[in-house]
Amino acid sequence: MTPLQNILQHRIRADVRSMQAYAVQDAAGMVKLDAMENPHRLPLALQAQLGQRLGALALNRYPDGRVNDLRHALASYAQMPEGFDIMLGNGSDELISLLALACAVPPGAATHGLPASVLAPVPGFVMYAMSAQLQGLAFHGVPLTLDFELDEAAMLAAIEQHRPAIIYLAYPNNPTANLWNDTAIESIILAAGEQGALVVMDEAYQPFASKSYIDRLTRHSHVLLLRTLSKFGLAGVRLGYMLGPKALIAELDKVRPPYNISVLDCECALFALEHQEVFAAQAQDIRAQRAIILEALTGLPGVQAYPSEANMVLVRVPDAGKTFDGMKAHGVLVKNVSRMHALLANCLRLTVGTAAENATMLAALKASL
Repeated sequence: MTPLQNILQHRIRADVRSMQAYAVQDAAGMVKLDAMENPHRLPLALQAQLGQRLGALALNRYPDGRVNDLRHALASYAQMPEGFDIMLGNGSDELISLLALACAVPPGAATHGLPASVLAPVPGFVMYAMSAQLQGLAFHGVPLTLDFELDEAAMLAAIEQHRPAIIYLAYPNNPTANLWNDTAIESIILAAGEQGALVVMDEAYQPFASKSYIDRLTRHSHVLLLRTLSKFGLAGVRLGYMLGPKALIAELDKVRPPYNISVLDCECALFALEHQEVFAAQAQDIRAQRAIILEALTGLPGVQAYPSEANMVLVRVPDAGKTFDGMKAHGVLVKNVSRMHALLANCLRLTVGTAAENATMLAALKASL
């Protein structure tokens, strides 16, 4: 056995070796509608202004107090309640990982003898399970109902059985794109509080949704609100943020790596917030295009489109593999989610793009059914 083989077999964790890395599809030359990105770029005049600001940064220095300027700007943008604080992450993915790291309590009296665990409805965002596994926590997925609603009774039973450290509720959910029943959410949050669990309301797609949990955040001291600027229009910047009670954020912030937000990311985000009306107009266009897509899908035989509160539409087709391959052959890349969960059998996830991209996507879909 070579030294490399010895390391691979005996030093890399067995569960890591058995995992699949997060896959990013090759989109070269394609109409890219697979990753829920904002399809609009900055106007040319703003590109020039941002370039000047980034060029003047002291890249030879570690990030400084400018990060606090960003925290305050995001708190104002999100209308953060009094008594709350904000924590920044290199995308919301990092914040999800840091939550798992902070809450990875070994079995014992504090956890009623159970290993620390994470609980979330499934199908859902894959990073909830992946971050739990990487930090040594158990992950318990609770299937949604057939119409992708929360199974309230099953969620409450799972909370009682597993006593999770963290419960994730995506609002709207990915990949189903729907908002869940408020009464069921409230019931789950109350049960989580009784068991000493954190509840994380993940609002990654908030710019496109008709509702937010922000106005209810102060009701429960064990609820955190997670957001990202990726769907706002800055997917390439990698910036997530989390709101919660000051005392709770102070503890979670202790596991955050120093200087985790680069000066470039910080300045890009500040610039975007200074021009948030541009991004609000882009979100409005995406919502309008979403309605056009949903209307067009109703006329396609064999296609079932589900209601959406995000910048994506979930559709069920007769043969997801065949349709995905056909659309790809027509130069359109979407996401085949049919193997993610049994509830998603023959489902594709379509990102909402520009008007021209959406027309191309719909034509490719029709030709590929």
